[in-house]
Amino acid sequence: MERKQHFVRREFPPREVSSVSLALVLAAVLLLNVLLYLYLNRFYISSGRAEADPSLCPFGYFKLGAVKNCSPWLSCEAINREVRKLKCVGEGAVKKVFLSEWKENKVVLSQLTNSELKEDFLHGLKMLKALQSKHVVRLLGYCEQQFTILTEYHPLGSLRSLNETLHIPKYKGMNTWHRRLMLAIDYVSVIRYLHSSPLGTLVMCDSNDLDKVLSQYLLTSDFHILVNDLDALPLVNRSAGRLVKCGHQELWGEFVAPEQRWPYGEEVPFEDDLMPPYDEKTDIWKIPDVSNFFLGHVEGSDIVRLHLFDIHAACKKKDPAERPSAQEVLDTYRKVLTLLIREAAMPGTREML
Repeated sequence: MERKQHFVRREFPPREVSSVSLALVLAAVLLLNVLLYLYLNRFYISSGRAEADPSLCPFGYFKLGAVKNCSPWLSCEAINREVRKLKCVGEGAVKKVFLSEWKENKVVLSQLTNSELKEDFLHGLKMLKALQSKHVVRLLGYCEQQFTILTEYHPLGSLRSLNETLHIPKYKGMNTWHRRLMLAIDYVSVIRYLHSSPLGTLVMCDSNDLDKVLSQYLLTSDFHILVNDLDALPLVNRSAGRLVKCGHQELWGEFVAPEQRWPYGEEVPFEDDLMPPYDEKTDIWKIPDVSNFFLGHVEGSDIVRLHLFDIHAACKKKDPAERPSAQEVLDTYRKVLTLLIREAAMPGTREML
């Protein structure tokens, strides 16, 4: 009598299969992290996050466009002889701005319009010369005797027109949470640079409302931010007991920091001499409002806001000493960008692990 053969199905333990899957997931995560590191490293360096800038020339020199050699800042004589005004493109309390041309390059010529504000104009020129970096618009020349400054031209203009620019068909692809967060990082990078500048801790005083803040910055053609107007940059020197006041008028509204508002109530008339001075933490107070503008209302921007909630709450502390430094805000923004890029690339990774 033949024995029937019994075939027993052999099943691999579930853990063996999951181990293979886990190894694949970990390998994918490792590869993703390497790619992410290379991408962010390139982003921080090429987009201006690094302080060193290979395109910068020695002090007193510049290069423009595709030109490889550095030229000395243009003098009064050179500006008068070689620069041709094309049209007026703006006018503020201190100066009038002209789109101009120099050796077939479009440039910007700024001229003082109010002689009573010449000290502000010359202070802006002093700051522009001393702070040349990847965070500041490029200086091409100046003439103190004629109160004239020549700078690089950026066709996208100031940040006030950011949303309009992002609705132009050519730039609609830039209108994403990712690109908008990178602009916010650029902005905080500028604040960090000013707070730790070669001259010391500088406060961005032309910032009493959002529109005024946005007008101080330019949007470059490759979608980065440069500070353009440096007329109001007082210096904080704690060791010498030197604090600042942004102007001599009373400041109003929730946009300015609490310490910038008149502290003695409506029953006491404002007097500049009685107004207490303050430090650079006024810039920190304004970061959440400016960043909220940058983030806009595109898909994913609310998720970014959620991740930035804690650092923004810290920026809004009533006591300036409890607010984070610009460096701490910048570090948090960068971490959030890294985290969200990773999650966007592999949304199910956390659950799989």
